[in-house]
Amino acid sequence: MTSLVIAEHNNDSIKGATLNTVTAALACGGDVHVLVAGANAGAAAAAAAQIAGVSKVIHADSDALAHGLAENVTAQVVGIASAYSHILFPATASGKNVAPRVAAKLDVGQISDVTKVISPDTFERPIYAGNAIATVQSLDGTKVITVRTTGFDPAAATGGAATVETLVAVAANDKVAYLGSEIAKNDRPELTAAKVIVSGGRALGSSEKFMEVMTPLADKLGAAMGASRAAVDAGYAPNDWQVGQTGKIVAPQLYIAAGISGAIQHLAGMKDSKVIVAINKDAEAPIFSVADYGLEADLFVAVPELVAAL
Repeated sequence: MTSLVIAEHNNDSIKGATLNTVTAALACGGDVHVLVAGANAGAAAAAAAQIAGVSKVIHADSDALAHGLAENVTAQVVGIASAYSHILFPATASGKNVAPRVAAKLDVGQISDVTKVISPDTFERPIYAGNAIATVQSLDGTKVITVRTTGFDPAAATGGAATVETLVAVAANDKVAYLGSEIAKNDRPELTAAKVIVSGGRALGSSEKFMEVMTPLADKLGAAMGASRAAVDAGYAPNDWQVGQTGKIVAPQLYIAAGISGAIQHLAGMKDSKVIVAINKDAEAPIFSVADYGLEADLFVAVPELVAAL
């Protein structure tokens, strides 16, 4: 029994979500291999070989794999899938793009958003915005899994000594082509990898107030900035700041929620945070039910006072 982890990388280094996925793969039992599919990605393959618990890295290098086009990555995974009992992807935008295609090509069911491995064929995953946990057993010969990275500790990035096997990459799919990317520049930590997140809600009232009140706090803490869906829908914050079931799933060391009531879909995205601090003037706000520390106060007063005290 051998598991295959599909690495997320930038052709130079391995992204953190891969380390959490390796931990999930180790829990499935047997050997763990990592596929690094990219272009001029030798450095990423070498980094993957250092991950603790990984026994082999499969390096597929081709211009067709440079930008992670789902059709080409899918073909690469399907080409070697017969050797594996489990194929695991991080439950990120990239993983969610490729995994269903692989499952369809292999004619198996996908097991999504796994948070716990009970046995090699039985897994836990959240349903109903995290209000219930489903136990799922798969009888498929090959199990295609996306891993909720907040549910697993990251494997050590160093200490391993896996062999690196170079694989002939599959031919490019002639029906798709990479045209370009618009990359958002951000001096702050990436939201899903940040150790501290400062989030604001609709109570801030406007995009100007959002930035005026929340930015100084984030600057003081070196934090990433997040927002509730209501704040994003109102135009107070950009879409890629949204935390929640329909946004990004995060689990930082410290999560500060200011003016966020705590709707179910928002809690689903941040309740695994190690320490949660809630600031809200509504004593009945649901956010207080998951908060480690709650401050019943007007955020327009409390947040500036907090910034001044730091």
